[in-house]
Formats: sequence, structure tokens, C-alpha cells
Amino acid sequence: MDFRLTEDQTALRRGVRDLLEGRFGREALRAAVDAGGTLDRGLWRELGTAGFFALRLPEEEGGVGLGLPEAVLLFEEAGRVLLPGPLVATHMAAGSVPGAAEGAVVVTAVAEGLVPWLDEADVVLGDVEGAVPMRSVDPLTPLHRVPMPASASASASVPAAAPGVGGAEGLEAVLLTAAEQVGSAEATTGTAVAYAREREQFGQVIGGFQAVKHLCAGMLVRTELARAAVRAASLTADPVEIAGAKLLADEAATANARDCLQVHGGIGFTWEADVHLHLKRAWVRAELRLPAARAAEAVAAGL
Repeated sequence: MDFRLTEDQTALRRGVRDLLEGRFGREALRAAVDAGGTLDRGLWRELGTAGFFALRLPEEEGGVGLGLPEAVLLFEEAGRVLLPGPLVATHMAAGSVPGAAEGAVVVTAVAEGLVPWLDEADVVLGDVEGAVPMRSVDPLTPLHRVPMPASASASASVPAAAPGVGGAEGLEAVLLTAAEQVGSAEATTGTAVAYAREREQFGQVIGGFQAVKHLCAGMLVRTELARAAVRAASLTADPVEIAGAKLLADEAATANARDCLQVHGGIGFTWEADVHLHLKRAWVRAELRLPAARAAEAVAAGL
């Protein structure tokens, strides 16, 4: 099986990257942080116009007519720039919730007892009775918690056919979340390498020190391993492979953000640096869909 991107897929990824870098650069990112959980509806509609949400809808239904492998590319790019909002839920709802495909409607969903962007959502999928706001570690992902039924905790085993999520759509949502984690891991790798090339200590750039080289090399390996797993799972749609991809992607996003902080030293821990935003978003994504314990159970059952 050939996992290399086709010319069309490469062009798609480049186009989405150009769109997001032009529309959601660092200034927009920091503005979103300052906005404190208010979604940019104009940007949401632009994403809809660009086909972000309707990517997998058939052309006869007004969509782009592409598949899950292409959707993974889009969500990698969204993860790179920390694009906020319930992207996965709205993408999954395109075609079933009127207005979702066009970006005119914001859709969120209950996942693992958590509901992101509840106050900003026009449509909520799932029971949110008793939802209470909770303090989110990520300033770009406001969260509510809903009571989990006792039966949910009692049935903690993970069936091999559907690792802890609801059928094919749930599996796809897990994979797209993993793709966001891969994009974030790629971004922190690039940030660490760029900083290591310019920051000087003891008369030379810190990238020349073996310890820093090892950190950056490890970040690259984790990113590429997770990327390969996510893209392979997008082609096979195998539940166990999706669970494994989520495990690898969560590890890459969180570990790379920590190592990026290490490369930056003291300045990386300041609010003005963007590194902590990647780490906090990675933590939230890791818990929002198929957390590590259940993903590992799915992989173990498959083996």
C-alpha cells in the first residue's frame, strides 16, 4: 500500500495551510486566547465556504466528495495552528445538521462526559442535562461536564469492533482528533528546532549541543510515527488501528510540547510564549475522545 500523498492531496494540504496561516496566524491565536472562549463566527463561515466541514459530503449534496484520508490532512493543519472550536463535531454533523456544512451552524457533542464550546454551540449532540461549567486547562477550549450514567462506568470494557466510541462515526471522530494531535506535534517540533537554531549559550547556538539535538530528534520521530499511524488508519478504518493511532498521536502531542518547553528553557514557561497552549490543548484532546486507558485496552484486545 502506497501511503505517499497524491498531487491533489498535496495541493489540498498546501491550500488549507495557506488559508489558516493567513486567517489564523499568531496574532489571531493570541486574540482568541484573550477573547476567553468566544468563537469567531466569521472564521467559522470562512471554513465552511472553503469546504472544511463539507469535505466528505458527496458533490451532489454540495460537498467536495473526498474521503477520510483527505479529512485527516485538514485536521492536521488545524492542529498545527491550534484552530479553536468544535471542529470535529461540526465536520461530522455536515450533511445531517442543516447549516453545519456551510459553517453557518456550530455543532458540539458530548464526549467522555465533557462538552466543549457548549455556550457557543447552536446544536448539541447528546444529553447535556445537568451540565456544569468546569475550569478548562486550555484557554481555547471551554468545557462543561455532564453526569455520566452508572452503566457507562460499569461497561468500561472496550469491544474490539468499536473501541469505546459509537460505531463508525465515533471512530472517525477519534481519528480526526488524533490528526489534530499530529499537527500540534509537528508545530512544536518546528518551533523547538527554529529556537534551537537562533538561541545562543556559551558562544554557540544551543542546537549544537548534543542534549538539545536528542530532544529535537526524538520529537521528529514521535511526530512521524504518529503521522504514519493516523494516515494508515484513515485508509483502513480499522478500529484497533485507530485506537493505536490515537495513543501514538496523544503521546506525540503531549511529549513534544513538553520537550519544546525544555528546549526553550525559562521563556517557554511564560504566558507570552505559545508553547504552553499546545501542551494544554494536547491534554484536553487526549481526554476528550478515547483516553489512553481505553485506547490501550482496544489495542490489547486486538492483539
